[in-house]
Amino acid sequence: MHEMVKGANVGLAALSENADSVIVSLSWSSPSGEGDADVSVLLLGADGKVRGNADFFYYNNPAATDGSVQLLGAAVTENGSEDRIRLDLAALPQDIDRVIIAASRYRRAHFGELENIRLVVTDASGEAMLGFSIADAGTESAFVFGEVYRRAEAWKFRAIGQGYDSGLAGLATDYGIEIDEDDDQDGEQDESSGFHEVVVDDGTAGPAIERVVPDADAAGPLDTRPGAPTDDRAHDQADDRAVARAAALAAVPAPRATEPGGSEPPAAAPAPGAAPDADAAPAPARRLRTAKKKVTLPKAPKPSLADNDTWRGARLFPASSLKSDREREMRATSVLLAVMSQVPEFGRRLTAAFGAPSGRMEAFTEVTLPHGDSPKRPDGVIRVERAGKLWTALVETKTNGNSLKSEQIQDYVNIAAHRGYEAVITLSNDVALEGSSLVEVKTDGRRKHKVALWHLSWAEVTHQAQLLIRHEGVRNEAHAWLLQELLHYLQHDNSGCHGFQNMGPAWVPVRNGIDEETLTPGDPRSVQVVESWERLIRQVCLRLGGELGTKVVPVQRARRGTDPVSRRAELAHRLCVDGQLSAEIRVEGAPGILGVVADLRVGRLRTSIEIAAPEQGYPLSWVKRLMRQLAEAPADLHVQTLLEGDAVGPRGTLEKLRPEPGDLLPKGSEKITGFRLSLAKSVGGARGNAETGFIRGVDAAVDLFHSRVVTRLERPRPVQRRAATPEVAG
Repeated sequence: MHEMVKGANVGLAALSENADSVIVSLSWSSPSGEGDADVSVLLLGADGKVRGNADFFYYNNPAATDGSVQLLGAAVTENGSEDRIRLDLAALPQDIDRVIIAASRYRRAHFGELENIRLVVTDASGEAMLGFSIADAGTESAFVFGEVYRRAEAWKFRAIGQGYDSGLAGLATDYGIEIDEDDDQDGEQDESSGFHEVVVDDGTAGPAIERVVPDADAAGPLDTRPGAPTDDRAHDQADDRAVARAAALAAVPAPRATEPGGSEPPAAAPAPGAAPDADAAPAPARRLRTAKKKVTLPKAPKPSLADNDTWRGARLFPASSLKSDREREMRATSVLLAVMSQVPEFGRRLTAAFGAPSGRMEAFTEVTLPHGDSPKRPDGVIRVERAGKLWTALVETKTNGNSLKSEQIQDYVNIAAHRGYEAVITLSNDVALEGSSLVEVKTDGRRKHKVALWHLSWAEVTHQAQLLIRHEGVRNEAHAWLLQELLHYLQHDNSGCHGFQNMGPAWVPVRNGIDEETLTPGDPRSVQVVESWERLIRQVCLRLGGELGTKVVPVQRARRGTDPVSRRAELAHRLCVDGQLSAEIRVEGAPGILGVVADLRVGRLRTSIEIAAPEQGYPLSWVKRLMRQLAEAPADLHVQTLLEGDAVGPRGTLEKLRPEPGDLLPKGSEKITGFRLSLAKSVGGARGNAETGFIRGVDAAVDLFHSRVVTRLERPRPVQRRAATPEVAG
């Protein structure tokens, strides 16, 4: 991978032969696990400005209609999270000269509070081409990470790393968009979501903005500070200044009408010396407000026409008749690929992250492909056509607890390489982890054609289907019905697509070793249990995120530079010593980090959250308001007051505190910094296929705590304090 420094540029074709379609990943982490940012993309013409509001891509405008830009959303990394952007450079209009890659923080929080701020560009085969790290972030609340730009009909990348203290508004304005940042309006935005709201104020189908006329002497959005980019960037700066001066001299009001293609026809200029119309009211300024669109939940289903509850509705994809794992694999593959082909939003959502272009998709099952003396039959094939070119992926599917076979996947990789296919996609109930391969596959470095190997879990498929039909929506009612039928099939008890459901062969020996106090540090089985626990937590995040329609990701706390293998070895050591598995989950919009700790010695699982104390008011008012918020919470919820200096504060259960909330106040003058809420429940020890199993116990505990406790809490203003450290009572 080509490592870049600020101001450097490189041709993408020099780094990869598959650079027409790239994935740009922006990642970061924070000591508390709460740091986050929103990515954005701007398409610029030769004048260094957007053609219109449609050239600004962010959470409310995540994809271009031509497939050239698609924000793929967040993905979990070992030390934090990353947001991915797919750019189909071949699909970009000819009048687009540059693609700006940026990110901004909510309420103008500082990027200096984040760590490991980094950009990585990956080619269509999944190979990392280049990386760029920002190590000098301070008070900036927005950053332009870099830009992809044309030079002599070839695409190049420039590492910029330019920060803005003025946030997303300052960044976007530099490129021709005026922004109203609701998050800076004295906290008057919707606190229930923690994000802002987009307002479309010109009556058109899309958001409207007023054209910005640059100052004649302005240098534009380019960085002219010492150490600024050189080389062909200097020519770009000169071009931008010339265009800015010309635009300032010939400025005219921006018309409301637009012509096909997004260009705006010039308005008629007033006659020389003509006085303005005194009766004409000035056109109101139209600015784009930066807030996430409100989620509209689906309407309640219509009453059933069945005579009684024993009648079962007819399903498009029945699952009750399936008798064997082979039948389940064939049915699941065919159902999924058929829906992907017929519902464009769903098909693109699943394949864009694999480097597939935006185009006409067809899928096939039980395809026979020659391979030596014995032809092979992958479970499915996906083909996407765009501009006369084909992108092809072989698909291998497993259901229930069946695992992928390395020899089988190796054969498919070899076939794909020989036939010039782009990818092999594996699909199973297992969850892929960074630094822990599901299958071992060897790649022949002598082959010119590279094949990308990707894994998709059934939990991820369900997650994406839930997001589309329950929260984001699709364009066609029939497509929504197809997705609903798919979701019903995946969640059927007989489909075999329930997601991660077995803690693995090491689970029982490790549990027995903890009970008998014979498990010693360094036992390799403890690492296997830690990996299974991490897979379970990631699946819990996918399920909860799909139900809520928000970002839910695990928080990985580790020292900078710690690799996944070392981090898991440390967690395995702690498991051997204290018999506990712990995790933290960040739910978008929640007032804090949700902690989950399983104490295998006593068979108890504790969920917890820490919330900061209000900045104003009296402590007695705080605890009374907290009791009102927790009116419907379980009576055995444990509440503890957090005091400055990590002193142990008063604590008790809701049952005892509701009549006397003042018992949560310290007897002395200690300062209250917040409150810790925790709930302990028994958890099963089976591998997960029984109703009382460990996996179902974790799911149930997280659901109960989130629905009965977390959702009832008000989100306080963020304050600087220590992160939540969940505990488990022995």
